[in-house]
Amino acid sequence: MPLPTRSHQVSRAHGALLAAGGLALALGLAVPLVSPLLIAMALGAAAVNISAARRLIPADPEAATKLLLRWGVVLLGFRLEASDLAEVGLRGVTVILLVVAVTYFASCAIGDRMGMDRGLVTMIAAGCAVCGAAAIAAVESGIRRRTEDVALAVALITLFGTGTLLAVPVLAQTLGLGDLQTAVWIGASIHEVAQVVAASAIAGGVAAAVAMSVKLGRVALLAPIYALAGARFRTRGVETAVAARQQLVPWFVVGFLLAAAIRTAGLLPQASVAPLNAVATVLLAAAMFGLGLGLDLRKLLPLNLRALALASVATFIAVSVSLVATTVLITG
Repeated sequence: MPLPTRSHQVSRAHGALLAAGGLALALGLAVPLVSPLLIAMALGAAAVNISAARRLIPADPEAATKLLLRWGVVLLGFRLEASDLAEVGLRGVTVILLVVAVTYFASCAIGDRMGMDRGLVTMIAAGCAVCGAAAIAAVESGIRRRTEDVALAVALITLFGTGTLLAVPVLAQTLGLGDLQTAVWIGASIHEVAQVVAASAIAGGVAAAVAMSVKLGRVALLAPIYALAGARFRTRGVETAVAARQQLVPWFVVGFLLAAAIRTAGLLPQASVAPLNAVATVLLAAAMFGLGLGLDLRKLLPLNLRALALASVATFIAVSVSLVATTVLITG
């Protein structure tokens, strides 16, 4: 493999510094109930669409963005502890499996039927089924996709995730769900980990640990979803250069699983959990700023109404399937 050229190294360093600046601004502008990932990406999108700021953007920020995303996914594994799933039991695990499987496969089928780009469909399906932007970050390197579609998928998933974090707690109260059912529904339906935390707070903090356990159970399915996403590009004779050289499991997914194993085995000091969670959020938010740079309206307009429709349908599937499964399988 050829060594990176000096110009490529400078571009990567420039991209990393720019992402760090965007991250700092995003954290400074933090808004309650709004994920810093959304704020960071919005700032990146603003930068690329303002002519004065566009001159500061490196020619190729993608390398730095990918590196930040992948390390963010690795550190996400430290949030997952297998014993957490014992709180919801086998029925809770069944809810998780149903939501992830139905959302992913149904969304892929609908998007393909709509004639959409296969890569964009796969990213939207993975984001709604598993864990939003982090899932998109995990699968995008193993599939054929356009750079601007990565940012579009993240924007749509984050947008609809923000909508569900506001709607699900209110609907749970309206439907008269119990505290345990509300917590499971929140964890099983909302896209981002940070959004699950916010939704639990809106719901009055009901069984927040259970909601996080369910959400992290979905995160645990990141590796098989990555494999399934890659397989979509090796079926019916479809083979791309990316899929041809794709590793069975990429290094950052292996890192994610190792991090989860370390946490589960009790090898991670408890005092390290919060700092590692904070670093994961920082890396993902910085990467979202980089992805926001791909939302150049000159390239995205006119608005991709089919992508908007698919994201809304996929979100509805996740919310409705999780509600039905929760009310049927969970009591209390």
